[in-house]
Amino acid sequence: MTEEILRVENLTKIYPGGILANFELNFAVNKGEIHALVGENGAGKSTLMKCLFGIEDITSGAMYLDGRAVHFTSSQDAIARGIGMVQQNMMLVPSLTVAENLVLGAEHRRGLFIDRQRCIDDTNAVSAKYNLPVDAEKRVRDISVGMKQKLEILKTMYRGARIIILDEPTAVLAPQDTDELFQQLLNLKEQGYTIIFISHKLGEVKYLCDRLTVLKAGKTVGTFTVSDITVEEISRRMVGRDIKIAYKKKTGSFGEKVLQVSGLTYTDKFGSQKLKGVSFSLRRGEILGIAGIEGNGQLELMNIMTGNLRADSGKALYGNTDILKEGIGRIRESGIAHIPEDRAYNGSAPDMNVRDNLTATCLKQFTNMLGLLRQGSMEEYCGKCVKDYQIMLSSLDAPIRSLSGGNIQKVVVAREFSGTASVIMLNQPTRGVDVGAMEFIHNKILEMRELGKSMILVSSDLTELKALSDRIVVLFQGRIAGLIDDVPAASEEDLGLYMLGLKTDPEDRLALA
Repeated sequence: MTEEILRVENLTKIYPGGILANFELNFAVNKGEIHALVGENGAGKSTLMKCLFGIEDITSGAMYLDGRAVHFTSSQDAIARGIGMVQQNMMLVPSLTVAENLVLGAEHRRGLFIDRQRCIDDTNAVSAKYNLPVDAEKRVRDISVGMKQKLEILKTMYRGARIIILDEPTAVLAPQDTDELFQQLLNLKEQGYTIIFISHKLGEVKYLCDRLTVLKAGKTVGTFTVSDITVEEISRRMVGRDIKIAYKKKTGSFGEKVLQVSGLTYTDKFGSQKLKGVSFSLRRGEILGIAGIEGNGQLELMNIMTGNLRADSGKALYGNTDILKEGIGRIRESGIAHIPEDRAYNGSAPDMNVRDNLTATCLKQFTNMLGLLRQGSMEEYCGKCVKDYQIMLSSLDAPIRSLSGGNIQKVVVAREFSGTASVIMLNQPTRGVDVGAMEFIHNKILEMRELGKSMILVSSDLTELKALSDRIVVLFQGRIAGLIDDVPAASEEDLGLYMLGLKTDPEDRLALA
């Protein structure tokens, strides 16, 4: 017989300014189940989770835990009642060890000092208890992403969590790491733990979860037994229409090499060499995919190519110009656009309005000879971006932070795709967006390809890489480990072997990248 552990009734959350995030939402989770929460960006998933974890106060409605009404005023309240949350952006301190991160805020002390050995012993004990192996004495900056994910889960268990909220936990994992995580989550379920699983990857939901709840426009669409509903039906209930997963990509007709990178090296502030002699080329009209587990040099590569970091050595020839010697502005002016991985941190200015975010990189085209802005032209341009990229907003004057994550991403994509750039750097262009927005952005990327634009696509979503890329290079520990020319024939498992360093192509083949 199933036993309900958590329930919210008629939960409504209204933010300052009258922004309605959730309206009379109902949601219930049974003890010992893995329950998925799915919906479009802006559907209210994040707000609901913040209310469950005490980060946000509810405007009206009620929440029940073990059949008793509860009201959390902080995340500490939620933790004290046995609710833990692992957020998509891992909340770890890179310079501390695994053990120090695990016990942070709840350290054992010996007099005035932290009892480090006891911290290590506790880490090893909780790791063994839940079959989530970690290296207690390693610094977090030196461990794999998969181990970081385990550490985040162990942090919640160490603090007594019975209910674990996981927000996009596989977003940065290789297929093999994802498989391992799922087995560990199933083990936790067998031990009676309850897991709320938030994901845009509906295949994962079908494989892992017992039930799912669909949210749309801040309301509950319904709760379903996973075995009784198809992926297509889930998509329809989320976005109101069928989602096309496969794309008919036209056969590439590539021109000359427009970008040639050779011998690229970079060492970070901790003395860790993130790039070790990376060399590759990009042809006109080509999408070059870059795969790799997060932390293997992809972020540094993209930041160097866009002027946000300085390489130790190497060249990146764009035409006759070595862009490694140029600043951000000059690189943009030369015809290279950039969609960064974090739309909130460096892809947009959160407190500026949508209009300013759309025009931030192209103000010159709206300036007359006297240096004054031509407001009419700017409004026409912004209106076209909103229409062409189906951006849902109340007004161009609205601060961009008031938009859903998917719509913020569409603003960033519209800005970078609407310019005159011939090369576009795409870093996680659909991370954290729903299936509808993902489909839309993918089609826009393929439109750019048909227009002859050249693109470098960094993505942790291997399905996305395989669907869009003409070639794929795989990074492992700062080096190119593999080159995939026949992308349709490559399996995600094969890519995973390269990503984990278990497979490497010979040097003569890698020289063709």
